[in-house]
Amino acid sequence: MAYRVQTPDGAGPYPTVVMVHGRRGDEDVMWVFRRAIPRPWLVVAPRAPLADGDLFSWQIQPNDGWPDLAGFDSAVAALARFIHALPRLYNADPDRLYLLGFSQGAAVSLAAAWREPALARGVAGLVGFAPAATEEEIAGRLSGRPAFWAVGTEDKTVPYEQSQRAAALLRHSGADLTYREYATGHKLTAEGMRDLRDWFSGL
Repeated sequence: MAYRVQTPDGAGPYPTVVMVHGRRGDEDVMWVFRRAIPRPWLVVAPRAPLADGDLFSWQIQPNDGWPDLAGFDSAVAALARFIHALPRLYNADPDRLYLLGFSQGAAVSLAAAWREPALARGVAGLVGFAPAATEEEIAGRLSGRPAFWAVGTEDKTVPYEQSQRAAALLRHSGADLTYREYATGHKLTAEGMRDLRDWFSGL
């Protein structure tokens, strides 16, 4: 899996954030968010494995559908293999590893956290959605773990009701949720970037 990495100075093991891009993206599109990550953290952005036009996706998602949890299993497996290699490659601390996902990447991050709770200590989602899941599938899976969820109230790509459903599922899975709304479309505002930085700084 191709990826981009920013390694910290000093001795590890390092707290780590894995930045998961959205549909039709690559390892470069998430790099703007590294400004929200404290130093000295290890920052890694993998490229999704599926070619989707000229770019890449974690799932070839239908335009009018919202995939269920099982639909992300292959993406979770690929992401998990990547994450498991980070301690050996870069001295990542597996007990202080967080997922940061944008749009479809937020859904992949949630799916990974729900399917394999030991994979990450917490999760942040930016203008994203949640995989369709029953409450029984995700009950208690993120018990007490920190989560950040940023919503664009004018988002046409991920409708507001999908964002609300994701937040409700995060709460039901037991996450310690920091929820923020911004009067914007499918992007993170400067205020959102500050809130994300504050959230990471408090971990």
